[in-house]
Amino acid sequence: MKKPRIKHRIEYWITYLTGAFARMIPYRLALALGSFLGWLAFDLLRIRRKVTLTNLKNSLGAERDGLAAIGRRAYRNFGKSMVEYTLFPSLDKNKIEQMVEFEGAEHFDDALKRGKGAVVVAGHFGSWELMGAATSQKGYPVDFLVGEQHNILVDNLMNEYRRCVGIGIIKIGAAAKGVISALRNNRFVAMLSDQDAGSDGTVVELFGRPASTPKGPAAFALKMDAPIVMAFIIREGERKQKIVIEKAIFGEKTSDKEEDIRRLTQAYTRILEEYVRRYPDHWFWPHRRWKSTTREY
Repeated sequence: MKKPRIKHRIEYWITYLTGAFARMIPYRLALALGSFLGWLAFDLLRIRRKVTLTNLKNSLGAERDGLAAIGRRAYRNFGKSMVEYTLFPSLDKNKIEQMVEFEGAEHFDDALKRGKGAVVVAGHFGSWELMGAATSQKGYPVDFLVGEQHNILVDNLMNEYRRCVGIGIIKIGAAAKGVISALRNNRFVAMLSDQDAGSDGTVVELFGRPASTPKGPAAFALKMDAPIVMAFIIREGERKQKIVIEKAIFGEKTSDKEEDIRRLTQAYTRILEEYVRRYPDHWFWPHRRWKSTTREY
């Protein structure tokens, strides 16, 4: 392993100290801190603001003033979500239960009764890390499929936050073996499947435009005869959030494996789009989602 660069050490300490400070202050103030950091990124530093507004305009077709308002709220929500992530070391089951309620948990229960686990597909939507923590603390066996950050120090810190709330970790480098093992052991494998997958993805329609999407969730579900279960976390106020779990989706196997993957991917992507339209300030718009399939950027 390469020795961490000075830049990486600085990033680590900023991340660590921000989390430590957030855990020292009341939850309401911690959320205010996250909201402020989101405002700072959107209005002052203008980090990927142009990408965000382009995505919003091409997806929702709103007027520019409306787009900026949605984008600002999205950045504020993202800031809150990241601060909530840093609170994991201070959260126990009772605290999480006070913060989060479940709707549609019977769909998780039904998946476990089948005995083949489930591929839980989420997006960069709302406080998705908190959703994983709440799911684990409610007693469901859940693993996250995670990539490795460029900064290994921050990457290790992020995974330690996940582990302290009971989330298992499957590294993308060992994805095939890890995911198959988890599903065979009737566990949930959570995957974020809403970012551009380049030439390795399957192309489906998202907001009326072709979007390259990771094949993994559909490919594993089809291979292991496991359902795909979509889950979303919705912020309903400063102190309460709701996890909505959709009915399981099952793929159909034919002689055309690639088309089977595309069709199943399109099915869950359509549900993701419905939620993003309903809650546009919950999605991570700064990502260049259509960069490999359109000329929008």
